[in-house]
Amino acid sequence: MPRPTANGARFMKILAGNGNPDLAQAIADYLEIPLTHASVRRFADEEIFVEIHENVRGEDVFVVQPTAAPANDNLMELLICIDALRRASARRITAVVPYFGYARQDRKPGPRTPISAKLVANLITTAGADRVLSLDLHAGQIQGFFDIPTDNLFGAPVMSADIIARMGLEDLMVVSPDVGGVVRARALAKRLGNAPLAIVDKRRERPGESEVMNIIGDVAGRRCILVDDIVDSAGTLCNAAAALMEAGAASVTAYVSHGVLSGGAVARVDGSALAELVVTDSIAATAAVRAAKKLRRITIAPLLAEAMRRTAEESSVSSLFD
Repeated sequence: MPRPTANGARFMKILAGNGNPDLAQAIADYLEIPLTHASVRRFADEEIFVEIHENVRGEDVFVVQPTAAPANDNLMELLICIDALRRASARRITAVVPYFGYARQDRKPGPRTPISAKLVANLITTAGADRVLSLDLHAGQIQGFFDIPTDNLFGAPVMSADIIARMGLEDLMVVSPDVGGVVRARALAKRLGNAPLAIVDKRRERPGESEVMNIIGDVAGRRCILVDDIVDSAGTLCNAAAALMEAGAASVTAYVSHGVLSGGAVARVDGSALAELVVTDSIAATAAVRAAKKLRRITIAPLLAEAMRRTAEESSVSSLFD
């Protein structure tokens, strides 16, 4: 019989990869269970080796491993962990991938190009995962790339709670940095007392000319909340913030689910018109992120932990967002 934990969840095991061990530990702390004793290490030639040091036969195991940079190494580590668990006779294996790498390659942008997100979904399924749990997938249709049950959690409840606690609701306006993010922005606005919505419309009139930022909506005197799923180079967010301030916004704060923040992104944010960039801890923080002046991280560990607990108990995950 499955053993209950202190908070009533059915017994489960959590295996942490090296992609974000701090997040895995925070999830384990919330659920009041220890991380599974295992070693994930590399040989001299950089091959990955996984060894699980406790019995997982017949257990419900969750592998916590975002596939952020180095994406290929973290993905391979996830696949090998899943294979090790399958060969150790785990009853059910759930791949908890807070940040799903390759998600932006979800369609063919031109001839003779791959759909890498589908390939990664196939790899995870073939390795032996029974379920996938992710957060704010770049495109909702990626759930359909998997032939196994996939839960896509939303960071909006965590973000809205933080916004209300720190900023209140007065004079707020939610802004989508591009036309494609309107649905995401509208979902957050609904949680903020149906706050008004604005859109930054980027367009390049002619090849070789710089982009022109057109603001759809009246942002004058408003405290603007830019919302997006991924911040990589941060160029789009910083340019959008500058355009909003020029249009008369009182302030601009950005809330983003996944802080990839590659290259000089952190320095770009610190030197931008943004008052603050808030990201979740779906991706492990680099030294530059920790030292940033305008960057703050909020945790999604309770959200992921609650979804994992409900999965183990065979109860509803979608009711988390009611």
